[in-house]
Amino acid sequence: MTGTAEDTTRSAPPGLPPTTSRGPRALAMAVYAVLLVLWSELLGIPNDTVQVFVWLWLGTIAWNVQAPWRYHLLFLRDWSLPVIGLVVYFYSRGLTDELGLPVHVRMPITVDEWLGGGVTPTERLQDAWCGDPCLRESPPRWYDVVLTTVYASHFLTGLTIAAVLWVRNRTQWVRWMRRFLAINFGALVIYVVYPMAPPWMASEQGYLGEVTRITGRGWADLGLGRFDLVLQGVGNPVAAMPSLHAGITFLVALYGVGHLRTRWRWLLLLYPLLMSVALVYYAEHYVVDVVAGGLLAGLVLAGSTWWERRHERPTPA
Repeated sequence: MTGTAEDTTRSAPPGLPPTTSRGPRALAMAVYAVLLVLWSELLGIPNDTVQVFVWLWLGTIAWNVQAPWRYHLLFLRDWSLPVIGLVVYFYSRGLTDELGLPVHVRMPITVDEWLGGGVTPTERLQDAWCGDPCLRESPPRWYDVVLTTVYASHFLTGLTIAAVLWVRNRTQWVRWMRRFLAINFGALVIYVVYPMAPPWMASEQGYLGEVTRITGRGWADLGLGRFDLVLQGVGNPVAAMPSLHAGITFLVALYGVGHLRTRWRWLLLLYPLLMSVALVYYAEHYVVDVVAGGLLAGLVLAGSTWWERRHERPTPA
């Protein structure tokens, strides 16, 4: 995200030509965009890690279409371990609810009722915004479209940032992937030791007033959907504390604010704000889950920075 042209050149891999002509790049990117739109229209927007990884690789090929294949194969070499790690994370996350540990239900309700003055913020938001009755099949409002889009961005944003950094500055790519993997596996540890029911599940079990899981409603009229090619069916409904959706948006925003120099960088803080509203409104998470996700992001950023200061050698001038 940062670095001078000299830094970028120094961290670039061998085999990349000094310039990529605008014409071939524009044509390659246009073909890539058409193929991605067709894929998304026919099957769904790429959603799982392996599928997103493949499309990002194709995107880097299109961007540097004049580079030799040894350069493009470096993407597979560099990304293989992180992608394998994320696949392991997703399958491990899906297995944690099979360990037989008690699922916590009351704690987040008690905290959110205190925060909401006796009624959870999820109940308040759905009463105000969802409609009566509050149904997933109800016609979406304009804010449903915005919030569903923000929610779905979780599956793309972190790895897309990584792909941009891989092309521009390999040192920053390593640092970002360190943080991205750390927050995923940090959340996994908590999911194992503290399984917790989200609001929609607590409502179904009678612990919470009537709330509805309406996450995908915003895209109902647009005909959009998400498609899992490899990790289809892998999930864990009690992997709710902390909210990784919220945690990664905080990670993105705080990392961007710390590394970018434009005055517009502060607008990145709208990302975790909108994601937090979406998660609570859609009954995916409690406010306390969102706060825990933000705290985890802060710990990952602080811990990674501390480790790098102790172990990384300064970049030579």
